[in-house]
Amino acid sequence: MMQKISPLPSHIAFIMDGNGRWAKKRNLPRKAGHKAGTQNILALLKTLGKYGIKYVTLYSFSTENWNRPEEEIRAILDILGKSLDKEVPALHKNGVKVCHIGHLEKLPEKTREAIANAVELTKNNTAMTLNLAFDYGGRAEIVDAVKKIVSDRIPVQNIDEKLFDGYLYTNGLPEVDLVIRTGGDLRISNFLLWQSAYAEFYFTDVLWPDFDAEEIEKALISYSQRERRFGGV
Repeated sequence: MMQKISPLPSHIAFIMDGNGRWAKKRNLPRKAGHKAGTQNILALLKTLGKYGIKYVTLYSFSTENWNRPEEEIRAILDILGKSLDKEVPALHKNGVKVCHIGHLEKLPEKTREAIANAVELTKNNTAMTLNLAFDYGGRAEIVDAVKKIVSDRIPVQNIDEKLFDGYLYTNGLPEVDLVIRTGGDLRISNFLLWQSAYAEFYFTDVLWPDFDAEEIEKALISYSQRERRFGGV
């Protein structure tokens, strides 16, 4: 039975860590861990939907992930692409709008097509916005924003935080309220650096494939018990 939790975050961002270690603990190949982690996403979204969470961002593949072994990279992107093709109809049925943040150029054609199809099919949905951070890096996002501002010849006196925010990949979305990182590491790994300036952080040792409804509830309770002052007294 779901607990009544208040206040709740509007926008939650997930650093989904621990797939490889989950597989290793079970003497399985790393690919099995990535598959289990991807399968966990739909259950996660259902739980968040029950709590009325409107915005979710998933760190699916970072700019730094290209440094992993080529075989693992191919496996991750293949799993993510196939998962999109399989799960998007259910997401669409439940009113989830799928968006992409990051770059697309380096991704395999099938992955790009899966993302494009998901975005197009769900573009008018309003129940929840799901941001998939594919080939995403927070520093790259900020650099891209600066390049666009320079390209648009914006007068320096007109540049402020509001204008800059409009040049980010997440333009039009609320700032992140809560960042959840699974897997035990205590860092943000170049994820949503601008948008998380005043976010609350929740770190857990639980590996991503095991991060279930009970663990989500723990994170939401922790968030509800914090006092957010945004730099004030």
